[in-house]
Amino acid sequence: MPNLINEAFTALFPDKDIEDYNFNIKYHNKFNPYNANVKYSKNNFQFNLSKKWRRVSKEIQIGLIQELLLKIFKEKKKTTNIDLYNIFLKNVHISIPKDKSDPVLEESFNRINDKHFFGQIEQPNLVWGTNSLRKLGHYEYGSDTISMSTIFRKLDQELLDYVMYHEMLHKKHKFNNKNGRNHHHTKEFRDNERAFNEKDMEKELARALRKLNTRRIFGLEF
Repeated sequence: MPNLINEAFTALFPDKDIEDYNFNIKYHNKFNPYNANVKYSKNNFQFNLSKKWRRVSKEIQIGLIQELLLKIFKEKKKTTNIDLYNIFLKNVHISIPKDKSDPVLEESFNRINDKHFFGQIEQPNLVWGTNSLRKLGHYEYGSDTISMSTIFRKLDQELLDYVMYHEMLHKKHKFNNKNGRNHHHTKEFRDNERAFNEKDMEKELARALRKLNTRRIFGLEF
């Protein structure tokens, strides 16, 4: 598979000598669907991809590798392969099985969907994440999954709904790609996010998190 990386590299950096670099690629079961990363030391590069990528076309995989290379070299470029990769990532949710749905999260999703999206957002997988005060919610494109911190099991429903709304906006807007960089919080995203604020939910959420953090510091359950 090094030829795949070589093709991605030479198309992206025609002025660099590929002989100066060592590349390797490995497909893993441990990754979530369509996740990937690259580890490097000096001129040695180890690309790690979810096994789901094996069944994806060479052209799209090249775009993925090129995006990872641009992050390493801190350069901004655009290629047809990167465009193909981003189109794929924005639409892969269509083929993802929706077989995980926690009842509490599903109720929150439906409330927000009906109130703010006219019921038009397709329900993704809805799962609880870790007991984190930092990573409150996350939408993952490759698995079409919204995960929420378990702290919301003990907080007011409206705070759960507020963070759910934020993650649903990620599902709706996906991302914009410019010069090899993905931008997730676009102006349109921020405008839509502000539309939720019937009151200052950011302050309400921050206040609730401070209380939970205080309880954690003193070893109290929450």
